[in-house]
Amino acid sequence: MSQSLGLTALLVSDYDEAIQFYTQRLGFDLIDDTFMPEQDKRWVVVAPPGSTESRILLAKAVGEQQQSRIGNQTGGRVFMFLYTDDFWRDYKKYLKNGVEFARDPSDEEYGTVAVFRDLYGNLWDLVECS
Repeated sequence: MSQSLGLTALLVSDYDEAIQFYTQRLGFDLIDDTFMPEQDKRWVVVAPPGSTESRILLAKAVGEQQQSRIGNQTGGRVFMFLYTDDFWRDYKKYLKNGVEFARDPSDEEYGTVAVFRDLYGNLWDLVECS
């Protein structure tokens, strides 16, 4: 038996601004952007470059309850862990692209890490494992 996590839903307020952030600022690939008329929504999937399994479904929040969770899906904890093969390359690129870092880089037992915010305020770890 083999299993893997495929998609993680991330609540967004606008598809196009989310696509722009993830593709332009973080350099993710746009995997799918399909309008689903029967549900009046889009199926928007992005993934880090080189990723083959883990992907993010950019899900437009509908209704007050979902909208209240945008930017705080985990109660202020780090939400996603983005692994990289070159921390300093990506860190410098993100700074240049205007990504806001909440915590400066540090060397930890497991590797080099810094915490950044996505366009809605969700916290992410950028990590290069030792």
